[in-house]
Amino acid sequence: MTAPLMSLTWTDHVTGRQGFLVVDRLVRGVSSGGLRMRPGCTLDEVAGLARGMTMKEALHYDPAGRYIPLGGAKGGIDCDPQDPVSYGLLVRYLRAMRPYVESFWTTGEDLGLTQDLVDRAGAEAGLVSSIQAVYPLLDDEAAARRRLADAFAVEVDGIGLDELVGGCGVAESVLAALDRAGVPYAGTRVAVQGLGTMGGATARFLARAGLTIVAVADVKGTIVNPAGLDVDALLAARDAYGTVDRSALRPGDRELPGGDWLSVEAEVLVPAAVSYAVDTTNQGAITARWIVEAVNMPVLPEAEELLSARGVVVLPDVVVNSGTNAWWWWTLFGDIGADADEAFAHTRRSMRALIELMLARAEADGTTPRAAAHAIVADRLPVIAERFGWYR
Repeated sequence: MTAPLMSLTWTDHVTGRQGFLVVDRLVRGVSSGGLRMRPGCTLDEVAGLARGMTMKEALHYDPAGRYIPLGGAKGGIDCDPQDPVSYGLLVRYLRAMRPYVESFWTTGEDLGLTQDLVDRAGAEAGLVSSIQAVYPLLDDEAAARRRLADAFAVEVDGIGLDELVGGCGVAESVLAALDRAGVPYAGTRVAVQGLGTMGGATARFLARAGLTIVAVADVKGTIVNPAGLDVDALLAARDAYGTVDRSALRPGDRELPGGDWLSVEAEVLVPAAVSYAVDTTNQGAITARWIVEAVNMPVLPEAEELLSARGVVVLPDVVVNSGTNAWWWWTLFGDIGADADEAFAHTRRSMRALIELMLARAEADGTTPRAAAHAIVADRLPVIAERFGWYR
């Protein structure tokens, strides 16, 4: 794959903070990728995420589906989302990026930002929608927009469907890996870093599948219980940033330092909070059999090499956390309706098929799941390019 189609750095005239946009590819003139906000965000980080979006779109290509893969893109802002200046900064960034959002970049929530916040700031910046660039590709724009709006209004147990589908996809990735290895769900222990949208939903689905969530980590530290945490109680006690109110802990729950989630006795680790969480130093504390990347780029490449050498399987982000992005387009293009059961069923089928394809390819090629995912994308990109054309 070649260099990105477009890469830019923007400097806010009020705060001096920087924002970035990288468009990796366009398919039929449009790209897809969320907007993140975090302190320390860099252009290189955004470029890596944009390339990952190209891969996620290609992985979900189904010639029989209505959803047509888009190119990959990503936006990023170097700011703490809890900083008082963050909202104004977001509005000014989107105002500056308005020509790109209107023309060829569809975006939405990512790390540090909710969709509601993106929509509110986008409206202030003069945008019709954060995904308006895709509207010309729709057969019936009005019906498609109603369908997506209806889907965003769906709640399950008081939680929005849009918050749950990504975790459903991550959880199904875990279950597919366990099934392929012949490991029963009961007795399988899971540690989750981050109890926000993705981590919380993943923990919810895994607990309901019969796995035992033995640890969750948030900004205050790690909560552990070898007998299993009460996931529903923790989800009910978290704030908007995924931080758990410690008054909700039970007598058997213990608190440990934040980094201790890595070394908890568990078969599955789910990093769902921050990028670059696993490095060459702390990877040595990991005893889990699987690391399932619910967040983008949590395991550094050098750390993954060391983990793979000692038998730890890393299921890569480009596959594992692709469900949310795909759900948006399945719904908008009309492959599924605004229904939770239909959304979960479609997500489970798609994610399970991708995980099984990736693991079978890795086994056949004698390589890692990440390398197998790249090989699958390399096979599909020429097909997409031939049918739809890059950059057009």
